[in-house]
Amino acid sequence: MRENYEEYKGLVNDCLIGYMPYVDSKSRMLADAMDYSLMAGGKRLRPVLLLASCEFAGGRSEEALPYACAIEYIHTYSLVHDDLPAMDDDELRRGKPTNHMVYGAGMATLAGDGLLNTAYEVMIKDLLLHLDDSTKLNRRINAMCTIAKAAGIRGMVAGQAADIENERTECSNEMLEYIHLNKTGALIEASVTAGLIIGGADEDMMRNMGQYAECLGLAFQIADDILDVRGSKDLLGKNTGSDATKQKTTYISVNGLEAAEAKLSELTAQAVKAIAPYYDNAKFFRDLVIRHEGRTH
Repeated sequence: MRENYEEYKGLVNDCLIGYMPYVDSKSRMLADAMDYSLMAGGKRLRPVLLLASCEFAGGRSEEALPYACAIEYIHTYSLVHDDLPAMDDDELRRGKPTNHMVYGAGMATLAGDGLLNTAYEVMIKDLLLHLDDSTKLNRRINAMCTIAKAAGIRGMVAGQAADIENERTECSNEMLEYIHLNKTGALIEASVTAGLIIGGADEDMMRNMGQYAECLGLAFQIADDILDVRGSKDLLGKNTGSDATKQKTTYISVNGLEAAEAKLSELTAQAVKAIAPYYDNAKFFRDLVIRHEGRTH
């Protein structure tokens, strides 16, 4: 498998627009709004994880590209909707004005809807190419179901709803973990799981990498909470300090900055331990989670 994160990211960036279906010229503004957020940059963490996991399991990343692009469409839709006035009401994302600041709240909502539905269209089209190969077809169906579950009311949407319900309230650590595991962690974990499924991973690898992905997902959100306090607008491409201003429920608001840093270190260590059986071959995943923790210092 590749060891360079940027190689995987390049594969994704090369295909994101190519997999998008044709949009009638009469709906040009909708297409522009979708492209605006999709191509605004970003780490492409989720599709990179999906491709790397597929190769890690012995598959070819090219086979997983439709699902990697689909998960980035879903992630981008979630950001567009999250930024809306009815949600977080943010004005800056990835160093650019948010979608609704450019196209209006109505068109931004539809752009998010369009990206979400495009994700399923792209995956279904790929399924239809493998009707004569039951093994490949079943793997792809399972991968699609994994992504759909993580994106919906048993994953990201549920976490977002719980986040809204618990704004400006005293939140328990149990509820906080539920929010983080679903709002952020579910799609990260699904990225790894879907890639492993397409690549044909065995049960031991699915279990160990699942533990890694769960720790990574929680670590990612806690690091994001820390960076909102400690990071800069130039580094993050968005306004900082907004969590405290909007009284959002974060690990820091519940437990404090020092405890958040300790928890991040603990989760990073747990993620590394989970992939210890593959030490020689898991350098990419080990470096990724360690590097991510390092961003907060």
